[in-house]
Amino acid sequence: MTSVAAGVAASHPATAEAGLRILAEGGGAADAAVAAVLAGCVGETIFTGLGGGGFATYFEAATGEVTCLDFFATVPGTDGDHRPGPMIEVDVYFGGVRQVYSIGGASVAVPGVPAGCGEVHRRWGRLPWASVVEPAIGLARRGVRLPDAHARTLEACAPALNWGAGAEVYTPGGRQLTGGDVLFHPGLDEALGGLADEGPAVFYTGSYAALLVEAVRSAGGALGPRDLAGYRVMETPVDHALLAGYRIRARHDLSRTVDTIAGLPADLGRPARAPGVAAALRDQGVQKIGDTTNISVVDADGNACVITTTLGLGSGVWLPGLGVHLNSMLGEGELLTDNLAPGRRMASNMCPLVVIDPDGRLAVAIGSAGASRIRTALVDTLLGVLVDGLDMESAIRRPRLHVVGDVAHVEPGYRRDELALLADAGWQINEWPEFDHYFGGVTAVGQAGAAGDPRRAGVGLLL
Repeated sequence: MTSVAAGVAASHPATAEAGLRILAEGGGAADAAVAAVLAGCVGETIFTGLGGGGFATYFEAATGEVTCLDFFATVPGTDGDHRPGPMIEVDVYFGGVRQVYSIGGASVAVPGVPAGCGEVHRRWGRLPWASVVEPAIGLARRGVRLPDAHARTLEACAPALNWGAGAEVYTPGGRQLTGGDVLFHPGLDEALGGLADEGPAVFYTGSYAALLVEAVRSAGGALGPRDLAGYRVMETPVDHALLAGYRIRARHDLSRTVDTIAGLPADLGRPARAPGVAAALRDQGVQKIGDTTNISVVDADGNACVITTTLGLGSGVWLPGLGVHLNSMLGEGELLTDNLAPGRRMASNMCPLVVIDPDGRLAVAIGSAGASRIRTALVDTLLGVLVDGLDMESAIRRPRLHVVGDVAHVEPGYRRDELALLADAGWQINEWPEFDHYFGGVTAVGQAGAAGDPRRAGVGLLL
């Protein structure tokens, strides 16, 4: 077995470069991952931001311990003095299918990204906090070029992202940004400066807390000061499944990624495995877009940090003068479980994970964007690397399959012999005309190399 080289994989070159810079300056995996997440809050605001939530999985090489932190969104309303108004429905067309989302102040849940980044750094960081935030501040002052893949996502999500103050950012002068244009958020450098100076508390009990409450409540939301002051990052249990002799370590997510891997067929040879893999992946989930992104980092000591964050689609509510867009988690249909109540942590499909080889060493640090397709993207990439013997870039780049009910959605170039076996097994085949960000956005660093998903302009950089 080979060791994993230090590196960063992310869904934007600027995000990955920020993480790599921190590694080069002596930071560990946690420092680099936090720096990359915050850089993504500048350059990947179509997917994520300081107003979102997420999960972090950390592998400590010296002990083999794997820890997962939950800093996802919490249902507001614990103040009890403000009832939410109606949400605003917006239509988004994705793959030719109409999707209905709800945005507005009532869709905003308590954000967790600042607290989550702070807790990852507090537990495992090596460099000063301000040093880890600094690369993002520089990006916010200059703006970041929008990759073509992100521009295509913007086009699909424009009805929500262009709502309210978002129009000035994503459609300046009445022209929607296209690939190569500079994405710039006025005031975001100030927001990040406050984060560097006061720490994550600036958003919860500090200088920006009252502004956050006022922005949400004036837009019809219920979020209050008690919701913010009471927010806590939680440690969540990590389970495991075996795949080709490797141990997959991850949290239990809404899509049951760990259970799906455990339920894969015994015969993983191609093409015979196709019907069994499709059956394991079968879900009844709704096809939602999900604005999500992932960072995967490994440092020179073999520690790994994988962080997945999201805004949902984005609520259309912004912090005035600070360039921060707030999440729309309460408007995301597939996240609305029966047990939601004020103060309750919401569930998610996100599943940042690590893979341990038979010798007990790190083999892969990996995560994905893609809402209900996160599981599909992770399973297919892991099969590519651990079973099919592909390098990381090839495993991430190859055509994917995603199943919904009895329909197998496949990207162009998917193996015809497997499609024939799927059809014989009773699956309906929907062949997409081109590769699409619908099928997820994997970023991974491992023994097979480092790579990001071309569906979302991802890159992998080694130190």
